[in-house]
Amino acid sequence: MLSWVDKRAFSVAVVVVLSTIFLVYIGSRDLQNYDAALVAYLFGTLFAVFGVAYRYTVWILRPPTKKYFKTTLSLIFSREGVQKIAFIVKDFFNNILFQRFIFQRSKKRGLAHFAMAFGCTMAFAITVPLTFGWIHFELLPSSGLDPQVENIYIAHFFGFPVAEFPVHSIMGFFAFTALNWFAILVIVGATYFLQKRLKTPGLIATQTFDGDILPLILLIFVSLTGIGLTLNYKFMEGRAFEFMAVTHAFFVIIFLIWIPFGKFFHIIQRPAQVGAHLYKVIGESKGMQVCKKTGKEYTTKLHVADLKYVTKELGFKLENKEGDSILNYSPEGKRNLLANAHLKARTENGKYFG
Repeated sequence: MLSWVDKRAFSVAVVVVLSTIFLVYIGSRDLQNYDAALVAYLFGTLFAVFGVAYRYTVWILRPPTKKYFKTTLSLIFSREGVQKIAFIVKDFFNNILFQRFIFQRSKKRGLAHFAMAFGCTMAFAITVPLTFGWIHFELLPSSGLDPQVENIYIAHFFGFPVAEFPVHSIMGFFAFTALNWFAILVIVGATYFLQKRLKTPGLIATQTFDGDILPLILLIFVSLTGIGLTLNYKFMEGRAFEFMAVTHAFFVIIFLIWIPFGKFFHIIQRPAQVGAHLYKVIGESKGMQVCKKTGKEYTTKLHVADLKYVTKELGFKLENKEGDSILNYSPEGKRNLLANAHLKARTENGKYFG
């Protein structure tokens, strides 16, 4: 195996992909309920699953992240963690579901981000089960044979019937058009951020095409071509359906492939933010670290202890002969120590300038 491939992460990614394929086989009842037209989407999704599992594992196995996760997990299942259940739930709703941290920057930005995130999340919640064959719809035979009776569809999940609804009912309307509405939300949100990145000088100076512009363009194109399929069916009698289907599939697959490597990966990392907040809150309750130079609190004792563990594991020696670690000092204290060291060196040299 190539030296630049992380063997542990590769093994985890392979297991996750094989498990996904197994679930596809089981969920579609031995592929009986699988739609062959979705094979291209399936391969794109499997590639995304492999890439996400590989990159997430690499991220988790890095010494700082690994220590952070281990400590956070131990805190979650500790007495303090159990006492903070209400905090965890509240933080999840505020920062993951409703994304209040974005609204703190501006209401327009918050609404745009929420529209884009909610649209993408709900679209995935619909398309992934369909792509995997976990959900499929069947026309009730008795309604299909009688032209005087409204068509009734049966929704199946893992092969089991779970709902029955007329095609022109409210449920039928949302079942067959929900993706279009979510696509509109994505377009609104992505367009807002795209125009910001094309007009704001500060963003123009720091952004990159592949990191900031391309993800937004992909989201817009995926959404537009998805809506185009419905418009083609409704108003063009399917005349350009093959072209629209191939175009939509192309952008969806590119989007799926780009998830593990681009900015979209932060979606996978975002839930860990709840753990980071819990780490900080419980750390504060356990005691704050006081800078040995300034006498001011600057972080938690828990955080300093973990930093000492990680730096030692990485081979960094941050202690002096007396065993005093530089991590016992705040950023202000470190600058103070550095300034004093410079002063001492110049005093011994006899030159304060030059």
